Amino acid sequence: MLVLMIALILWVLLPVGVYLLYQKTVRKAREREERAEWLLKEAEKQVESLKREALLEAKEEAHKLKAQIEESLQQQRRELSRRENRLLQEHERLERKAETLDKREKQIAAREKLLEELQAKAEELVKQQEEQLERIAGLSQEEARELILKQKEEELQKELMRKIAEEEERAKEIAESRAREIISFAIQKCAVDMAQETTVTIVPLPSDEVKGKIIGREGRNIRTFESLTGVDLLIDDTPEVVVLSCFDPVRREIARIALEKLLLDGRIHPAKIEEMVEKARKEVEVAIIRAGEEAMEKAKVTGLHPEMVRLLGKLKYRTSYGQNVLAHSLEVAFIAGQMAEELGVNANLARRAGLLHDIGKALLEEGSHTQLGAKAAKRYGEREEVINAILSHHGEVDPNCIESVLVQAADTLSAARPGARREMLEAYLRRLEQMEKIVSSFSGVERSYAIQAGREVRVIVKPEEIDDVQAAVLARDIAKRIEQEMEYPGQIKVVVIRETRAIEYAK
Repeated sequence: MLVLMIALILWVLLPVGVYLLYQKTVRKAREREERAEWLLKEAEKQVESLKREALLEAKEEAHKLKAQIEESLQQQRRELSRRENRLLQEHERLERKAETLDKREKQIAAREKLLEELQAKAEELVKQQEEQLERIAGLSQEEARELILKQKEEELQKELMRKIAEEEERAKEIAESRAREIISFAIQKCAVDMAQETTVTIVPLPSDEVKGKIIGREGRNIRTFESLTGVDLLIDDTPEVVVLSCFDPVRREIARIALEKLLLDGRIHPAKIEEMVEKARKEVEVAIIRAGEEAMEKAKVTGLHPEMVRLLGKLKYRTSYGQNVLAHSLEVAFIAGQMAEELGVNANLARRAGLLHDIGKALLEEGSHTQLGAKAAKRYGEREEVINAILSHHGEVDPNCIESVLVQAADTLSAARPGARREMLEAYLRRLEQMEKIVSSFSGVERSYAIQAGREVRVIVKPEEIDDVQAAVLARDIAKRIEQEMEYPGQIKVVVIRETRAIEYAK
């Protein structure tokens, strides 16, 4: 019974459960459908939104691309416009040039026509002149032609000389201007003092009593001193001084130092004299080496042989025309180096050659100082250019490089500048007399005057014998004659003056 009741309850509840289960299932299905529809709608909305965004981006890209294309087209249009303008300008220029050429062709044609007419007239005039000359002079046509040709040749020669004189004057002005710049730039950087050229040295004494000690018993001290030094010791009545006389300045310097040491020591006898002379000789040798090294340093020259350095230092005690030879050599090195730098050539070689150009004056041997210096330079391994500069700086041989020419010019500048050298009065007067004698030997010269301490000669010519063209030729001939026959430092300026006078009388 219980089972039946349970079965009845199950039978009654089973449909209800099934129905409820069905209703639940239907409701879930409906909810899923609604959810699916909502998701679908949301998806459609997102798709629409993405479509709109993509469309907007596409429109923006299209707009940018369009703007870029338009800008590129505008640039191309501007470039085409510029090219078109240039072509138009070139076309106009060519047209103007063509017009100018047409005008020139017309002018040339007109000039050729005029030239032909003038030539025809000239031939007619020449023919008439020939006929007239034959009638007047009784000359044949050939003789008249020769006479006319000779006249024309003289006229052309005068015109040619005038043109040559003008071109020479113009070239001289340009060359002198450039040379002045280079030389002034070179010499403004160096200045040396003039040394007194002498063969004696005066040594002061503390008192006249010392003279007896110097002479010694029976003159043994003075004889020892003179034999050791090779210097003459002159003792006279001049108070408190003695004189050292010798043509070799190095020996004279050794004697001076030795004598000063003896006077300072107070003991004067042959042994002491020998000791002091030896010390003085060593001191002078050290001073010579030091002077050579200092000269090398000042001139920026390196790599000299030790014996060349010693010879260079000896030049400190040499003088020439009142000019210290070592100072002169340094000055030549400076000037030659500066000019070489201005001209863009080897300045180091120019300075080296300038420093060594007078090295032969340190050698007390027979022969010219150029030959002696060249031998020494060759012996101690100097370059061929340096040897040539030593040989050619006085014109004994021709220079073979620009540095030799610069050394020659620098040597002349150093010797010729005002106050650099002194000259004996007699030699100076002889040079002036010789100069005036050479000038007066030319025909047409009326008077001549040497001025500017013999560095310029002014020549007054006879105007009826010398014309303007011949005056220029005369100046050149006089300069060449002076170069050939005279020896002088620096250069001599020749000025020819032709005076023209116009005279009339009022009656």
